[in-house]
Amino acid sequence: MKIIYITGHKNPDLDTVCSAYAYAVLKRKLDPKNQYVAVRCGHLSDSSKKILASLNITPPPFMGDVFPKVKDVMLTNDERIESSAPLTEVAKNYKKTNPSVVPIFEDGEFLGLLSVDDISSWYMDKLSKGDDLNSVPTIKDVMSKQEAPIQCTDLFEEAKMSLSTSSKRGLAVFDGNAFRGYVTRRCFLKAPKYNVILMDHNEPKQSIKGIETANILEIIDHHRLDAIKTSLPIFIDAEPLGSTCTIVYQLFVRNQIVPDKETAKVLLTGMMADTLVLKSPTTTAVDIAAAKALAEICNVDVKEFGHAMFNNMESISNLNPENAILSDFKRYTERGVNFGIGQLEVTTLADLDTYKSKYLRALEDVREKNGLEWAVLMITNVMSENSVLFTTTHRSVKHLPYEALEPGILDLPGVMSRKKQLLPEMIFTL
Repeated sequence: MKIIYITGHKNPDLDTVCSAYAYAVLKRKLDPKNQYVAVRCGHLSDSSKKILASLNITPPPFMGDVFPKVKDVMLTNDERIESSAPLTEVAKNYKKTNPSVVPIFEDGEFLGLLSVDDISSWYMDKLSKGDDLNSVPTIKDVMSKQEAPIQCTDLFEEAKMSLSTSSKRGLAVFDGNAFRGYVTRRCFLKAPKYNVILMDHNEPKQSIKGIETANILEIIDHHRLDAIKTSLPIFIDAEPLGSTCTIVYQLFVRNQIVPDKETAKVLLTGMMADTLVLKSPTTTAVDIAAAKALAEICNVDVKEFGHAMFNNMESISNLNPENAILSDFKRYTERGVNFGIGQLEVTTLADLDTYKSKYLRALEDVREKNGLEWAVLMITNVMSENSVLFTTTHRSVKHLPYEALEPGILDLPGVMSRKKQLLPEMIFTL
């Protein structure tokens, strides 16, 4: 059974985690021979956590990268050979398995690795001294000094280098302080590749760390295409819809599968979040129809469900500004300019004065720390369907078609979509 990880983009929002969750459910039904695991490659915002908790939805587990690791190639051995046993104990199975190293234990605890070099060296030493070779030594008598173990989570390439520069044929593998297995030189002949499906993104810089080393099997997305290069043709479903969750629901329909109530609730949650309760200009008739169908399965009213979600959001005045900005922050490079756009949803802008100063300072810190020339934060009022824009200093700000409320803050009436309304305007000014 092959493990296939389904992951959204960095700084995950509700659409990216909910679509990954639901697509894993669908893929398990369509392909039970393989294991589909939804994961997230970043930390959820406090608001997203609160919304999911209020709906009794457990988010996908965190996975930091898809670089191949020692645990992907290590060997295990159920046989427990004690160090006090005679060397003939190792010889019993040697012809069958021809191992280059064998794990040895003392009173049930891992002691070290016995290698064929240890055995050869011991016998050659005895021969050179003219010692009697009729007596069989214990395994412990033959074992040489051990090298420090490596960890399960160590990167494949780093472990390969460690072993290649070592005089040993193998190294013990630990998980913390616990022995888990061992690696030999043969383990590193070919690097393994993780199998990954990308949700709600297709650009490598927005993806999980190590994506360049993985097998990308599918892409499900609703953004512009700047796709990762693949070695083989893959399935791509990229549609100009308001939510990736809408695409996933369509895939349920195409395969004549009705999502269960729990999965329908997850899909509706991601859809309501990304379309701002179907008010975003990215919302299409397909999104609206999908939302109604999912609401019927969940036995809820679409608008009431959406408004209840956003009412569970914590006021951004209570959040750490830098963390809040980065919770849904996307980086772009256009016409040689590196810039980033963050977006936060609120249910009122009446408290803007209580947090504007600290958010403007934090936005400048985000710009500087991420090596950007321009950084902006779009704060969208879901209820009144308008936004304000916090911006760092940049020559293009004066060319944006929005009125300045005060230095660093612009009024965006009717603007709710980052990708469809704000991003094109910013690119046009560069």
